[in-house]
Amino acid sequence: MKNFFKFLKSKTFLIQLGLAALAVVVLVFLTLQWLKNTTNHGEFVEVPDFSKMSVMEMRKAVEEAGLRYQVLDSSNFNPDYPRFSILDQNPPAGNKVKSNRKIYFTVNPSGYKKVTVPDIIQVTQRNAASMLKAVGLDVERVTYIDELGKDMVYNMKYKGKYIKPGDKLPKTSKVELICGNGTIPGSARVQADSQ
Repeated sequence: MKNFFKFLKSKTFLIQLGLAALAVVVLVFLTLQWLKNTTNHGEFVEVPDFSKMSVMEMRKAVEEAGLRYQVLDSSNFNPDYPRFSILDQNPPAGNKVKSNRKIYFTVNPSGYKKVTVPDIIQVTQRNAASMLKAVGLDVERVTYIDELGKDMVYNMKYKGKYIKPGDKLPKTSKVELICGNGTIPGSARVQADSQ
């Protein structure tokens, strides 16, 4: 045990200890320098504003900025933006990011997605309008025909053509409802003939 303590105080041990400490310091310094160079420490790129750019313009701008990109699924159609243009980006414009960072984009689809026309035949006009609104359609106008069921929907039209339940229309389309006016079909002619 005495020899061990004597060795700890010896010149040889102290030189070995000093060399080991120096090696650790050099190794840490070299590792930090390597990390700084490989991670571009302190080098940032400002994220450009890609909103309303076409996908082709966005690709070019991303490459010029030294970034990468990924297009996420298209969201709901926004009529205020051109078709197939950038709706949203993450991180937002103006943020400082490291070069080669991936930017995530949401693209405006080509138009409104299609929705299924609900079965509103033999439903009151008021309920039919609510059912249409629930799926994203609107009532453009109501036309009345001679049918006994007052305000009962007998038919539907879209852009002048008859449509039926289950047909697909672009969301926000306006539909014409053809409803009964409460008159028995042909009753006006019968009354006129009897006079």
